[in-house]
Amino acid sequence: MDGNAAPEHQSVSTEQWIGFFAMVFGIFMAILDIQIVASSLEQIQAGLSATPDEITWVQTAYLVAEVVIIPLSGWLARAFSTRILFVLSCGGFTLMSLCCVLAWNLPSMVVFRAFQGLFGGAMIPTVFAVIYTLFPPRLQSAMVIVVGMVVMIAPTAGPVLGGYLTEAVSWKALFLINLVPGVLVCLATWRFVRVDEPEWELLQKIDFLGIVYIVVFLGSLQFVLEEGVREQWFESREIVFFSLIAALSGIALFHRELTIEHPIVDLWAFRNRNFAVGCTFSFILGIGMFTLMYLVPVYLASVKGLNSLQIGQYIMVTGLFQLLSAFVAGPLAKRIDSRLMLALGLSGFALGSWMNGNLTYESGYWEFFWPQAIRGFSLMYCFLPINSLALGTLPPEEVKNASGLYNLTRNLGGAIGLALANTLLTHLNKQNYALLREHVTPGSPQAQALLGGLQERLSGAGLPDAESAALKQVYGLLMREAEVLTLNTLFHVLALTFLLALLLMPWVRKVSAPSSEAVGGH
Repeated sequence: MDGNAAPEHQSVSTEQWIGFFAMVFGIFMAILDIQIVASSLEQIQAGLSATPDEITWVQTAYLVAEVVIIPLSGWLARAFSTRILFVLSCGGFTLMSLCCVLAWNLPSMVVFRAFQGLFGGAMIPTVFAVIYTLFPPRLQSAMVIVVGMVVMIAPTAGPVLGGYLTEAVSWKALFLINLVPGVLVCLATWRFVRVDEPEWELLQKIDFLGIVYIVVFLGSLQFVLEEGVREQWFESREIVFFSLIAALSGIALFHRELTIEHPIVDLWAFRNRNFAVGCTFSFILGIGMFTLMYLVPVYLASVKGLNSLQIGQYIMVTGLFQLLSAFVAGPLAKRIDSRLMLALGLSGFALGSWMNGNLTYESGYWEFFWPQAIRGFSLMYCFLPINSLALGTLPPEEVKNASGLYNLTRNLGGAIGLALANTLLTHLNKQNYALLREHVTPGSPQAQALLGGLQERLSGAGLPDAESAALKQVYGLLMREAEVLTLNTLFHVLALTFLLALLLMPWVRKVSAPSSEAVGGH
């Protein structure tokens, strides 16, 4: 941001449109790559001869690196300019994609994925600053919707596209598809994007200690959230160690960044009440988006036994309705109070989540369709006003830095939401299984009838040990029903979280500036 928002009647040339959409495609690749490996971890594991626990680092490394770089992106964009930073980031991301294809073992893949996340994370917030500088206020709302759709649809599309490519070609195709688009995005951005000039003098007063604190704090925190469930949380010395490191470096970071003259991340933006409340809403939206993106495929795979392509057909409903809502939410944002729009979005998201929590094993496509449709349609009603409320009252010169912080809150919300969901999944599954197991006793007529029916059917099929096989089937049924109860409880918890978020509305000030549909993030 050069300190001046675009004037109302500024025209946007064809070259600038090309440059902007090249950047949008660049962040689509970066966000897609967070989740693209999710449905193909087994194949990558086989290709790299890794264990199931080790292979998750292919995902974790990307997320840790991305979270670390996002708050630094505002300072980097001011120092190098949006154009240079984006080209370097996209070029690095493309090169690391090639390195992932050539990875010879698990450690090399983890290193390349970490660098891929670092470069990808630096791209994401810079696009939103370009909206504010390149486009006049009359176009800013529409551009936020365009980028908002990319930000929300890319993570949904990732596992579906990943599953298809892995089955049709191989897991290496997940990274090969970035190469040609990556080069084209670099060329188009370098040629057509000129929205600000580098501030080279910032490089003479780099807050190196602040960077170290950010890297250690966010890296340790993300590691604890990603690995905590697998390591039984504080039963693991490793998790205790990194929790202490995160706490100490976090205190040091806040003290330093609030007291030095030229901080690497300006935390004083939180003095603006709307920005602070907007970041809280962003954090809650991150919990909802990322947790549901994880829970719905788990439900469909574990309970209904669907493969990745079938799961894709179910979850694409959310993305389609996000797309549809953009055509309604955009014009509506100009006509109604942004606070009312946000309340509608949060309520709709809560309703969709609650409906998802009333499903059973017998529920078919259409029972899953409506909860996802309502949630998908509601997301843009949350996304637009939260962007506007958080960043619409900040001076233009503060938006770059604030955008990095704002993006970070959503990612941390997602990381914390996933950690809590995983922990509750394990705990509630055991609890629900024990509860159901109490009712399946030798004295229960229903249990005896079920067991007898299964034994008869299996004997008729010619199985030698029908009794043992029938008991195994009963155990499987109990586990399945326990998982249904657990997942339904988690959907209801998410619904209540979004309803409780409405209690924050009295602290939100109305944003009425024409350019208030400011910038947002991933």
